[in-house]
Amino acid sequence: MTGQHTRRNMKIKVLGSAAGGGFPQWNCNCRNCDGVRRGTVKATRRTQSSIAVSANGEDWLLVNASPDLLAQIAANPELQPARRVRDSGIAAALVIDAQIDHVTGLLMLRERDTPLPLYATDAVWQDLSSGFPVTKMLSHYCGVAHRRIALDGAPLAVAGLEGIRIDALPLSSKAPPYSPHRHAPERGDNIGLLFTNLHTGKRVFYAPGLGEVEDHVLAAMREADLLLVDGTMWTGDEMIRLGLSSKTAAEMGHLAQSGPNGMIEVLDSIGGRDGRDGRDVRKVLIHINNTNPILVEDSPERRVLIEHRIEVAHDGMTFEL
Repeated sequence: MTGQHTRRNMKIKVLGSAAGGGFPQWNCNCRNCDGVRRGTVKATRRTQSSIAVSANGEDWLLVNASPDLLAQIAANPELQPARRVRDSGIAAALVIDAQIDHVTGLLMLRERDTPLPLYATDAVWQDLSSGFPVTKMLSHYCGVAHRRIALDGAPLAVAGLEGIRIDALPLSSKAPPYSPHRHAPERGDNIGLLFTNLHTGKRVFYAPGLGEVEDHVLAAMREADLLLVDGTMWTGDEMIRLGLSSKTAAEMGHLAQSGPNGMIEVLDSIGGRDGRDGRDVRKVLIHINNTNPILVEDSPERRVLIEHRIEVAHDGMTFEL
C-alpha cells in the first residue's frame, strides 16, 4: 500500500534555480559571483532555471530547457533511467516563454530517435519558428511534435503524466528581443503553470518570470500548496545600482522581492502564518539572479526571508505532493 501511495505522489525536481547566466555568471565579478568563485561568501553555485515534473518517477515533463540541460541531466539520474540502449526519462518538454535561457537546451535533445513533444503557446511557437528558429534546426535531427497550449481554459493532457492536471495561465510580459512581436506583446508570450495531483488534490504553482501579480494569477497562487515563483531580484534598481544594466526589474519583467507590493508582501498574503486562509503553504523563490543578495546564505536579506517563512530554491531541490 505504501508503494502504491508513493507512486501516486506528484514529483517536482528543481534542475536549475538561477536566472539567465547562472550563478556565478561567466563574465560577472559582482560581490556574489566573485565571492562564490573565491569561497569568500557562503553561497552555492546554481545552473539556469528549469524544473521537471513526474507522476511515476520515470517519465518526466521538462519545464523549460536551459543551456545547462546536459549538466542537469547528469546531476539527476532519474532523467536517464537506462531502460534500453538509448533512453531518456524526458517524455516531453514544455516552455513557458521563448527566452534563450529557457529554450536553448532543446537543441541538446537532438539525438532523440522520435520527435520531441513540445508544449508551447502560439506566441512562443511563432518565436521558436522564426526569431530563434529552434524548431527548424531540430527538424534536421529528431524533429519536434508541437503540442499547442491554447489558453482557452482547458487543462493540458501530457502523455506519461496521467493523474496530473496542468493549467496554463497567461502572464503580463514581453517577448524576447528577437521576437517578431517584441514591441507588440501577445497573449501567451509568457505563462505560469498550475499542476494538480488528481490523486491527492495537492497543487503547485510555477512562475519563474512574474512581473505583475494579476487577479487570476493571485487566485491560482492561493489555490497552491507549493509556490515556485519569481525570485530574480531583491530590489527594483538592483542591476542599475551595480552598474550592470540601465533597466529596472520591472522593465525586465520581474517583481522585486522587497518593498511595497513586492513578492514578500504578496507571499505574506497567502496561507501560512500571516495568510488569510491559514493553510500551510510552502513558498519558494526560483530563477534567482546572480546579483541577488539572497544567494548569500548568511546575508541580512536571507534572514528576512527566513522570518517570512520563504525559501530559496537550489539545484536538486525535490518536492513530493
